[in-house]
Amino acid sequence: MACVHSGALELKPPGPSQAVYREDCTQCFDSIDDDLGLNVCLHCFNGGCAGDRNHALLHYQRFGHSLALNIRRSPKKVQVLTPNLLLRRPLIFPQRDEPPSKISKLAIAAETEEDRYDIVTSVICYPCAQQNVEKTTGNIPVVIDGIMAAMTYSKKEEVKAWEQEFIPCEHTLCLVQKDCENSQTKDISQCSSCDLRENLWLCLECGNVGCGRSQFGGSKGNSHALSHADSSSHGVAVKLGSITAEGTADIYCYTCNEERTDPELANHLAHWGIYLAGREKTEKSLMEMQVEHNLQWEFSMTTEDGRELAPVFGPGFTGLANLGNSCYLSSVMQCLFSTAGFRGRYYLPSAEPPLCQTPAQDLETQLRKLADGLLSGRYSRPDSRFIAVPDTPEVPHQKGLAPTMFKYLIGQGHEEFATMRQQDAFEFLLHVFKSTSLSKHPEGRINPVQDFRFEVEQRLQCLGCRKVRYKVDEQDNISVAVPARRVPEADGTFESVALSECLDIFTAEEPVELSCPACDNRDGFLKRASFKTLPRELVVNARRFELVNWVPTKLDIPVVVPDEPLDFGRYLATEHDAGEELLPEVEEMTVFEANPVAMDQLLSMGFPAVRCEKALHATGNMDPEAAMNWLFAHMEDPDIDKPLVLGSTTGGSESVEQDESKIAQLGEMGIEAARARRALTATDGDVNRALDWVFSHPDDDVTGGDSTADTGVPQGSPGYDTLPARYQLKSIVCHKGTSVHAGHYVAFIRKSLPGQDNLSWVMFNDEKVVQSEEEIERMKSTAYMYFFSRV
Repeated sequence: MACVHSGALELKPPGPSQAVYREDCTQCFDSIDDDLGLNVCLHCFNGGCAGDRNHALLHYQRFGHSLALNIRRSPKKVQVLTPNLLLRRPLIFPQRDEPPSKISKLAIAAETEEDRYDIVTSVICYPCAQQNVEKTTGNIPVVIDGIMAAMTYSKKEEVKAWEQEFIPCEHTLCLVQKDCENSQTKDISQCSSCDLRENLWLCLECGNVGCGRSQFGGSKGNSHALSHADSSSHGVAVKLGSITAEGTADIYCYTCNEERTDPELANHLAHWGIYLAGREKTEKSLMEMQVEHNLQWEFSMTTEDGRELAPVFGPGFTGLANLGNSCYLSSVMQCLFSTAGFRGRYYLPSAEPPLCQTPAQDLETQLRKLADGLLSGRYSRPDSRFIAVPDTPEVPHQKGLAPTMFKYLIGQGHEEFATMRQQDAFEFLLHVFKSTSLSKHPEGRINPVQDFRFEVEQRLQCLGCRKVRYKVDEQDNISVAVPARRVPEADGTFESVALSECLDIFTAEEPVELSCPACDNRDGFLKRASFKTLPRELVVNARRFELVNWVPTKLDIPVVVPDEPLDFGRYLATEHDAGEELLPEVEEMTVFEANPVAMDQLLSMGFPAVRCEKALHATGNMDPEAAMNWLFAHMEDPDIDKPLVLGSTTGGSESVEQDESKIAQLGEMGIEAARARRALTATDGDVNRALDWVFSHPDDDVTGGDSTADTGVPQGSPGYDTLPARYQLKSIVCHKGTSVHAGHYVAFIRKSLPGQDNLSWVMFNDEKVVQSEEEIERMKSTAYMYFFSRV
């Protein structure tokens, strides 16, 4: 019986801007590599699994899309020439330390899957219950061709990430080149200031050739190109060894201090006698070297006696494949899904996926997909692409799940996380907290970030009249400074610091320069922070940085964290003294006088004056290093360059007319209209700032009632103020590298191994998941983030 749906006229091939999900299911991590393959909807190109979960069938039942293309893929067979192949050598795929090729709009490789895989397709019809519909009917052939030829979702998003990352600037667009009469005979094979013949950069403005910096990938360099840019104020240079015949190359703007693109590169090179025809790329690009450099920061995968650490498999022991500089994401998400709150909120194996037309663009769906992938154990098995060596105990590692949809969704619209660069894991954690809090939470399901929230009480006391003021702020983490005490006569070695000392410093009194509104005394105040409440899950970020030539440089300061639970009871705020006198409730000073010494130091680092004022105001107006750390943490604030405004009146402001579309936009995120209006009023109508305002003012009641906000944030104070307050270290995020924006991140999590009752430390190094008890003490001492649970 012929299928009556195969001749449907509405079937059309995907357009250039349409996403085609033909790699893995949008609801789970089943893929075209599974035995039953993947069913791609011929109507909307959603990818649905065909196995026991059958999300493809669910898609048909929900939306009535009758036809789907089943795609099954298997690696091509390769001839094994020797029985002594290494255990970890893949049959087909490149080694992990080979960086992905740099992608640009002009240089997308025309690689086909047919070169690497055997692919079998068939058309199925759900209402007709047919598994092999004739492929030549109606528009089906052109639709199938369009699906198979279309760029996959992951590749399309990767290209967009590269295109967003590399853009022209005013200096490349408005480049003015000097005249050069002897460009044809100009020597471009050697640096003009030394004898180096590699890592050479050509100044596109005057034709000077200088060597680059030496810190990337081990390539030699004496920074003569940078010296030339500084002395001549010429901004734009091209790396000679990166030029290709297609017109791509590494372009660096020293004025912007960023890698850029040059739309007129061919003409600008021709001006200096360099023509694209026949050019061949001879050196790695900056991004290729950065990815390679980051991947070379390997954490030890062997024991002290040289044995390979044993892989661990099972529920909760699933690795995440590195998508290229994505280890910051993998380590953070592994730690979050080891907490009870995130597990309970998103791991719902018996529940149907959310009803959503575009599941790849729905955060709820993608967090559930990620939770299922990490926690179910379905995908935690040895990689079948690797050849096992007979008569050896070694087992291949996992293939690892590729969190492509989650990565591009969580980074969408973000200046940093939407790129392919390495990012700060702590900043990413805060971004996940914010995105999760702003997403809608179904009735009965609590926002898991609530488990991390607590209150910090700030106490100010005037040194003159001794009057005090209290202020309570809600937080979901703390960032503590680690004091740097160098060991005498030991180059680059620092004394160990107990985590309790860092917490003592965090809660200690410190002087701040403010004028007293009660006695007008200018001697200043004493400021002290204490925990008013403590959370269920506590994240501690350990800051180990110092300024070296005005650049923040990571320091290897050991931090001692005990195995037994830490008592945080002594850091809880005490009862207020009934006899102390409060400062009058007046608005903050409308004029802020920045500490001139600290202000000058920040200005000398190149920070704008407006940012320096904000940083000093936020950190007590004394410590330029604390202000610098604040600046680096708030670089992405949408109002970072707006003048500092202290104190604000709200009387009558509610009547200010607001854009209804912005109110509706906030409403889609679960923020009621009255709160949205107030947030927009307080932030000059900026939606992004309004979102931050909502969650930084949880106690502002604009309705007059005590209802719970739709965002899943319960009313009342978050956290606990009861004793005992003991916290056990449960997981850490570690980093190797000189900067948090380079190097490599891994996670260590304390959990029960399959078949064992006792807890062990397990390392999650991208796709590799291994038991790692040997080095945990050393790794604890150098961790970047600590996750504690209340016990």
